Order: sequence, then structure tokens, then C-alpha cells
Amino acid sequence: MSRGDVDGLNAGYASLLLEEYLGNPAAVPAEWRELFESGDSELVEALPGLARLLENGGGDGAAVETPAPAPAPPAPGAESDAELLGGVAAAMALVKAYRMVGHLAAHLDPLGSEPPGDPALDPMALIPKLTPELQARIPASVLRMYVPAETLADALPQLQETYTGTIAYEIEHISDHEKRVWLRQAIESGRYRTPLSPSERRALLGRLSEVEGMEAYLRRSFLGQKQFSLEGLDVMIPMLDESIELAAEDGAHEVVIGMAHRGRLNVLAHTVGRPYETILREFEGERALEAVAVDPEGGSGDVKYHLGARAQRTTGAGEIAVTLAANPSHLEAADPVVEGTARAVQTDRAGGAGLHDPSVAMPVLIHGDASFAGQGVVAETLNLSALAAYSTGGTLHLIANNQVGFTTDPAQGRSTRYSSDLAKGYDIPIVHVNADDPEAAITAIRLAMAFRRRFQADVVVDLVGYRRFGHNEQDEAAYTQPLMVEAINAHQTVRALYAARLVAEGVVTQAEVEELEAEVVAAMKVAHEALRASFGTAHVEVEHEERLPDSSAGSPATTVPAGRLRELNAELLRVPDGFTVHPKLAKQLERRVEALDEGGIDWGQAEALAYGSLLREGIPVRLTGQDSERGTFSHRHLVLHDLHTGTPYVPMQHLGGGAAAFEIANSPLSEFACLGFEYGYSVAAPEALVLWEAQFGDFINGAQIVIDQFVVSGLSKWRQSCRLTVLLPHGYEGNGPEHSSARLERFLQLAAQENIRIANPTTSAQHFHLLRKQALDATARPLIVMTPKGLLRLKAASSTLADLAEGSFRPLLDDPAADHETVRRLVLCSGKVYYDLVGSERYPAAEGIAIARLEQLYPFPVEAAAELTARYPNLAEVVWVQEEPQNMGPWRAIRHRLEEAKPDGVPLRFVGRPWRASPSEGYPTAHQREQDRIVREALAPV
Repeated sequence: MSRGDVDGLNAGYASLLLEEYLGNPAAVPAEWRELFESGDSELVEALPGLARLLENGGGDGAAVETPAPAPAPPAPGAESDAELLGGVAAAMALVKAYRMVGHLAAHLDPLGSEPPGDPALDPMALIPKLTPELQARIPASVLRMYVPAETLADALPQLQETYTGTIAYEIEHISDHEKRVWLRQAIESGRYRTPLSPSERRALLGRLSEVEGMEAYLRRSFLGQKQFSLEGLDVMIPMLDESIELAAEDGAHEVVIGMAHRGRLNVLAHTVGRPYETILREFEGERALEAVAVDPEGGSGDVKYHLGARAQRTTGAGEIAVTLAANPSHLEAADPVVEGTARAVQTDRAGGAGLHDPSVAMPVLIHGDASFAGQGVVAETLNLSALAAYSTGGTLHLIANNQVGFTTDPAQGRSTRYSSDLAKGYDIPIVHVNADDPEAAITAIRLAMAFRRRFQADVVVDLVGYRRFGHNEQDEAAYTQPLMVEAINAHQTVRALYAARLVAEGVVTQAEVEELEAEVVAAMKVAHEALRASFGTAHVEVEHEERLPDSSAGSPATTVPAGRLRELNAELLRVPDGFTVHPKLAKQLERRVEALDEGGIDWGQAEALAYGSLLREGIPVRLTGQDSERGTFSHRHLVLHDLHTGTPYVPMQHLGGGAAAFEIANSPLSEFACLGFEYGYSVAAPEALVLWEAQFGDFINGAQIVIDQFVVSGLSKWRQSCRLTVLLPHGYEGNGPEHSSARLERFLQLAAQENIRIANPTTSAQHFHLLRKQALDATARPLIVMTPKGLLRLKAASSTLADLAEGSFRPLLDDPAADHETVRRLVLCSGKVYYDLVGSERYPAAEGIAIARLEQLYPFPVEAAAELTARYPNLAEVVWVQEEPQNMGPWRAIRHRLEEAKPDGVPLRFVGRPWRASPSEGYPTAHQREQDRIVREALAPV
């Protein structure tokens, strides 16, 4: 390679390689290394004498052996140039080391533990040694730094202060060059380290006084009650203050916060702005029923440190809403819920695909150090951050780092140095900051918010502090961390340290410090006395079982005129000129025109017409899930792909008549975060029909925490409900234990107080009306649908245009061919097993047997079931038939309802698989044998 290959147009590329060479010569190809070492290039000549760099040292400061040159008299100044150029190479390695491992020497621990450091940060360990004299000769301009300095000697103290003080950075793992350069400039220039004014510093001290004062008052007044104090991480509240102010400046209308219990009460009071009285009521409620009775909601359904809240907050840029999401004890479970909530707030659902504007809302997630590293939902949530259907324009992640997880030390809780290391895999910048340096903490937030504004990407701030009073106020942390507790007990609070600093610098007087403390205590006392004065003013009633608000008494009309359905069908089959649909798929779609006249509207067509009709009525629809654009079983095809270009087209997003927005996306192969996201979206968008679909129903196991802690109990705990619709393919078709059951029994076990709806429709028309009913019902409840697999194209399960245009969803379907007077056995079943029964060769000869279908399993249609059995005056028995084992499926949950519905004296019998540990057989032949046995028993002669 010659200089002609380098100089000119590709000099920029060569410059990058040269920078890499100076850091590590072995990292560049041999031919480039030879060129740099030869000096045969304008690029090399740009630095005086760089051609002889290798005579003195390599790019990383280590000595490099080269063949000894022929003896020659040294040129004047050659030795001096060689030392300087070696120094330049060593200096560039030193700068790189500060950027990459400076955090290892940063003083991040408020309790004073010494940082490990790194040898690469020692200028005297490099070759040549970077002595003060040599540092003074090296111009800063050639080192590509952004600190304002003339020489390395001037720059080095600034680099040390920037990278190894009480704030540290990890940014060099980021693969995006633009982001890395921007962060280097922002960090080293000090752009966001602007000193606070005296008034800002006094306000910061006042905020820290409020934080500490509230915690201290609660601890004194309610000795032994859990409050999960924030003390040791007090500066988190001023950090949230700053982030909300900056979000408002950036145009946000809302900030959505998710966090676990640590410090939650302080966030409720000082970030959301709930009055002290409401928080004190929660504490008094543990001691006196009167305290709960005066609450207009009649008391809370969850502990005080799980409750959510929402309020308007005044900032310098105007009003902004602050929402704290309700959170269960599963520490990170709210993460995807908050992301979904923020996404819903950011989305204009007026039409098309929806207009997403990330500036409208900002999500903030406050993590624990142990849970950020330990709980898989964190990784699942981070994985959503850059996906088009899930992105929220950048989340501010704050790690409330206690340096311990309950009683577990970091060495037992993670395999990484920092709790934040997981974020590196997602190209997220990480800022570590000492929680005892409030001003550095504000700097960290300013940088984080600027990065989010510039790149609309996530950022992590690791707030390193401690936990002053153990996991909770009843816990003795010294049992397991005696040395840490000893250090904490000897350590002053951040408020005291900052107050002393401001007093010493003349910003405030000691009298002003004491006055700030007294004001907080006085405010807490006034609120507490007002609360106590209200006791006894309300009548106390104790209900043994509170029934949650009932579903709507009347069912909404779900019919759609036939003419409108025809128009919709035509629009859904229309594609742009020049767009080529796959020939096989085109034939399938063309059959949808014939189906309107001849019958045979299958599941995919009925579902599409349901969505389209809702959009025309102004109801937005969002459908996500595992392979949901096409459908696991290739039945949906709501997203078409051009055969020649691969370009996608969504007809549903191009309906005329002012249709609402239709969002559709394949989700990542995750259940926990994806379902949590859609739950949060649905709560924040009550007018929309939000659906999530599993590839197979059993995959819902991966989201069980979301089901248990949010979907089924959110209404009871937090008065929070939604229209989230979960589509779970279910049915025994010989595909083995994992692809047969959606664990229907679990949902039925969790169903109470009309908290959810559970359905197992058996025709496409039933599915059509069910979806429309879910969207139109005035009372929002989550809906769990056992969707079919084999029935998707089964002719007997298809419907006619009249079924859609004139029918409605019916929770219980009678046998249409039954002679009620002669029936002796009434078989009740639900779902796909119905077609196994009526499709059996034994069915035509089965005299005296009627087969009815239970389409809605919860709320159980009590009146309809009683009316059904009353139509059969000569019943000898009622038989419940199911594919699932006896300890699974609906049987155990609805047996008492069936007993109530049947006539007196008529026995009730079970037919299905016996009790099993696994849902179904693993071999198709074994499956078929068991299905045949079930059908045989159900249709045996009466």
C-alpha cells in the first residue's frame, strides 16, 4: 500500500484507522500498520515526526520491538521529536482509558469505599512515561478531547475531575458513532455541569429537608410500620423534579413514573403532590377503621406503598400531568405497563396507523439495583425500546442503588460489576452518580435529558447510595450486613452534609437550615391533626365481601347492516395499483367475496369485519402479538406484502369515512413485557380496543405475573380496569402438552366479583359479536378469549352474512336440532370439543341426546343456563364434557353453577380426561384414542 492509496478522498477513513492504531496497533490490518509506521503519507506527516513513533512506543504506550535501524548520526532534534511523538501516542491511550475505564476510579460510594481503579489511568505507567514536563509539551488539540485546555498538562486534571469524581460515565460500548461523539463532547465540555445559583442551591437544600423530614416524622409517629424509607437516596426527589421541569420544557404534557416500594411515599408526596394528610391516612388506617371510613373511596384495596396517583404539577414551562403507576410487589412488573401507558398518551388515534409523537409524554422507571440485574422483565422491556410499535422516544431509567438487595450482597445477586451492566447490551448510555453529591445528581439528569431529547433513546442513571433503615422499618439489617450498617450509622445524611457545605460557603446560615427543618415538621403536624379531627365524622360500615361495580345491565347492539359489511369487505380487499399479492393468498382473499353470498365466512374474515366496523364507528383498535399480522395459523393476513418488493400494506389503515386508527404489529417473542405493555396502553386508552395474541395459548404462562397482579386484580386493588382482550389459541388437536391448553382453569380460578370476562366462542359470528361487544360495552373489563385453531377454516364453524348483520353474541347456545320433549341426556360443553361430538359417526344414532354449548364461561350465564335446562322436561341426566383433564378446564370452577341450573333430582356427571399432571398426551395416536373415548362416553346410549 502506498500513500496514493490513502491520501485524498479516503483520508477520513484513514484517520479513523490511525486513531484505532494509536490505541492498539495490533487492531488494524498489517498493511495499514506498515503505512503508519513508514511515514509515507500526508496523514502521518500532519503530526511532526509521527513516522518515527514506533521507535519510541506503540499506540497503547507499550514498547514495540522493531528491527534496529542502521547506525546513522541523529538528526538535530530527532530525539526530542521521538519523545514527543511517543508521548502523543501514550496521551491518546490515556484519554481513551479515562473514557473507557475512568468509572473504575470514580468516587461513587457515599459510604467511602475505595474505587478499584485501573493501571491504564496512571500516566507514569505508560511508555514513555507522561511526566509533567512531557505533558506540558503535548498539545491538547491533537488528542481529540473536548476539555478546554492548551496542553495535556492542563487537560489531565479536568479529565480526572470529569471521569473520576462523584459522577462517572459508561458510553464507549455504544455502537452508534454519532451518539458516542455527542456524549464525549457533552461530558468533557462541561456543557451540563453548569454550577447552580445560590437560590437554586437553597431550593435544593429545602427539598432535601422535606424528603428527610417526612420520613423522620412518619418513623416517629408510626413506630414499626413499614414505610420503605428513601433515606440514603434522598436526592432522587430533586432528580425527579429536574427531569419533570426539563420534560415540560421539551413539550411533554405528561410524565409517567413506575417504581417499586422504596421511596414511593416520598414520590407520592413530593413528586406527584399528594397532600401529607392522604399519606398519613394510610398509616392511621392500619390502626383505626375510622381513618379508612372517612376516605370517599371507602378504603384501599392495596398497601399504601403500592398505590398509584395522578396530579397536575406546575413547572416553569406550564402545567404538566404526573402519573405514578400502581405497582405490585413484583419489583419490576410495572416497567412495561408504564411504557404502554406512555405510548398510549403519545399516540393520536384519530386515523390511519395512529400518529406517534414521543414528545407528548416521558416515561420514568425507577429500578432497584438487585431487581434491575435480576428480573428478566427488565431485559424484555429494554428490548422494546427501539421497536417501532413499542418505542416511547426514550425512557429515563433511575436505579435506586442501595448496594444490597434485601439481605443479598451484590456478589450473590449478579455476575456483573454494576447492576446497570444489562443496559450495555442495548446501546444505552450509563451515568453513575454518588447520592451524597446533590449537585452532581442534577448534572446527571441534565445530561440524561439532553441525550433523550437529541436521540429519542433510553438512558440510565445509576444513583449509588445506601439504605439507612434496612429493607423496611421492622427489619434488622445488621444481622446480615453488620459492617455496612455500622458505616451507615456513623454517616451523616445527605441533607446534613449539603447543609454544612452551604453554611461553610456562606450560601445559607445555620439558623436558616434549622428553620427549613422546623417547617417540614410543622407541616406534617398540621396535616396529622386535621386528619385526626376528622375521625368519627363518618359512619363506619364493614362489608364482608365487597362486590365490584357490575357489568352493564344491557348488552350493546353489535349488529352491522349487511350493506356496510359488504362495503367494508371490498375495502379490505383493495390494494394500491402496482401492488402484487402472493397468488396463493390472493385466491384465499377472493373467496371472502363469495362467502358473503354463499356463506362460509371464516374466522379471519369475521374478525377483520369486526375491526373494520369498529374503526368506522370511531373506535381505535390495536392488535399486537406473536406473529399476529399474518396469524399463527395463516388465517388473518391483515398485513399484506408485495410479492416483488416485500413492501407491506395494511388495508385496514386506509378505510374511508373518517375511520379511527388501526395499529398492528408482530411482537417480540416475549409474553411478560408485551402483555404488560398492552395492559398499560389499554388502561390509558379506555376508548380503544387493545388486543394481545399468543402464538399458542400455553404461552400465556410467561405472562402470569401480569395476569395475576394487573389484569384480574387491578380493579379490586386500584379501581383500575380496561378493555384489554387476550386471544389464546386453545384446543386439543394432538399437538402435545404445550400446544393444547391455554390453561383456562387458571383464569376461571382468578375470576371473581365480575373482574374479567372469559369466552370460548365456537363460530366466527360469535367471535365477531364478542369483539364488538367488548369494544362497545359501557363497562370496561378485560376479556380472555379461547380462540380456535382447527375451527379457523372448519365449514361448520363458519357463518353467514345474516349471522353478522342480524345476530348478537349469545353466552349459551342450545342444540338447534333437539326435540326437547324426548331428550333424556343434556350434554353441555364449551369450545372445539362440540365439533368432535357432532362430527362423530355415532352422533346421528345418538337418540335422546342434546348438545348445548357454553360460550361465555365467566360471568356465568346463570339465568340462561336455568332457562336452557327448563326446556327439557324429561331429563334423566346432565353431562359436562370437556377435553381437558378433570383437574383442569372449566369443570371444577363451574360445577356449582351447573348444579344450580339443572332440575332437582337430575344427576350431573363429568366426561373428560382423568386427573392429570400434564394437560394432554404427547403422541397423536394416544391423543386420538382419548378423544374417541370421551366422545364414546358422551354419546353412549341413554
